[in-house]
Amino acid sequence: MRVVFVHGACVRDGSWWWHRTAELLQERGVSSVAPALPSCGEAGLPGGVGGPGLPEDVAAVRQVLQAGDEPTVVVGHSYGGIVTAEAAAGVGAVRHLLLVSSYLPEVGQSLSDFGDGGPAPFLDVDPDAGTFGVRPELLVDTFLQDCDPEIRAQAAAHLARQSVRVTGQPVGAAAWQQLPSTYLVCAQDRGTPPRLQREFARRADSVVELEAGHHPFLSQPEAVRDLLLSL
Repeated sequence: MRVVFVHGACVRDGSWWWHRTAELLQERGVSSVAPALPSCGEAGLPGGVGGPGLPEDVAAVRQVLQAGDEPTVVVGHSYGGIVTAEAAAGVGAVRHLLLVSSYLPEVGQSLSDFGDGGPAPFLDVDPDAGTFGVRPELLVDTFLQDCDPEIRAQAAAHLARQSVRVTGQPVGAAAWQQLPSTYLVCAQDRGTPPRLQREFARRADSVVELEAGHHPFLSQPEAVRDLLLSL
């Protein structure tokens, strides 16, 4: 079994965001990888106007998924669910999707279809540069309130400005319609309200709820590891 972690919006260094859960999986003999997302500047290309967007993120994740034939579970976190919907479609090695506080878009839907028409208060949008990011002063209280001090102190160094193009680009496939899927509702999430998560979760085959904030793989890695092993 292999796990492919797809991180959310406005962050970089996916291996850091997933490291606590990845290390626990490795102890059980399960390998994992966290692909770099070009729209977050992780491919060495500048984000923003004219820069990489959702199609490039999809291609990067799909390349990793197609690199081997080992049975694979794909974990999409938040925006990562948008990427996963298209990237995992039709890839024979993928056996299960785990969506964490995430989106399950229908074909033709984009990230903006899940919003209320305006940017969230914890986001800073620069229309001239064509990027958006998390306001650093709101990072901990919104996304990491249940994480320990070490994680809180390190997280800001792993934020990224992301191309705003990803919010309006539609997906061309919906892998969750083809593959078994589990939705992990984070009941203490202050970034994506639990009531919205429960609506999104109706599209999944099964639902698990955890008393955790937006990043349970950092705050409760044992619980996320156990869920993955059960899949």
